[in-house]
Amino acid sequence: MGKLVVFFSYSSVTKKKAEKLAKELSADSFEIRAKVPYTAADVNWQDKSSRNVKEYNDKASRPEIEAMPEMGDVDEVWIGYPIWGYTHPRIINTFFDQANLEGKEVHLFATSSSTGIEGSVAELKETYPDVNIVDGKRI
Repeated sequence: MGKLVVFFSYSSVTKKKAEKLAKELSADSFEIRAKVPYTAADVNWQDKSSRNVKEYNDKASRPEIEAMPEMGDVDEVWIGYPIWGYTHPRIINTFFDQANLEGKEVHLFATSSSTGIEGSVAELKETYPDVNIVDGKRI
């Protein structure tokens, strides 16, 4: 069976960490890309009308993903993202909704200069109780 590192990255930080992890694990990698790419204005958390603030405040928000990875032979998945507004970007929920994670071991990792991943892990476990999320780390 295989390993896959999936990541969403607005900046190069998460992408670099994901690529390093994929190399260490001898895993394939896949970048989640929003169908409508995020701009600098979209991720301005200080602007209450910005896209990421609106998505953060709407737990039902599911930004569209450009494409999904092939998950057939994958049994371990590492999902990485930056922390936005104290949790994961809502596009991660879109990925969870569309990916077949049944029977897979899921590890979460997040990049953040100050906010931990604990709230994100708890929220994803609560939202997706049938997904085997085994851990989460801020890197």
